[in-house]
Amino acid sequence: MTTDTTMTIREMCDAFDVTPRTLRFYEAKELIFPKREGTKRLYNRRDRARLKLILRGKRFGFSLEDIRQLLDMYDREGSERSQYLTTYKLAQERLAQMEQQRDELIEAIAELKVELNDGAALYESYAAATETRSATQSAA
Repeated sequence: MTTDTTMTIREMCDAFDVTPRTLRFYEAKELIFPKREGTKRLYNRRDRARLKLILRGKRFGFSLEDIRQLLDMYDREGSERSQYLTTYKLAQERLAQMEQQRDELIEAIAELKVELNDGAALYESYAAATETRSATQSAA
């Protein structure tokens, strides 16, 4: 029952690849505000835009509190310049965190590869020694 201005919870789930539980969670956290008609939730254009921003923020690793602050900032009247500046600053900080995590992950992967190579060499020497013992015992 979509109109140009509203979508049902099922349509939102299909459009954004989320579960009804996810939408209810964001509603409970007061990040989206669907209109209620009895038990039916109807999402307007603003809710869809907010959900899109929430999902993008989550994909980039922003906390729900960071996302809330950004959404609230856009809801208030004010300077677009300060809104963009705050968003840009938060995005720069998140990028720096992600790059640090990536560098740490690259280092951990390299260390694990060394450990696996050492383990493989140890396993091969153990297997060769076991074969030699087994062959010696069979010959005796």
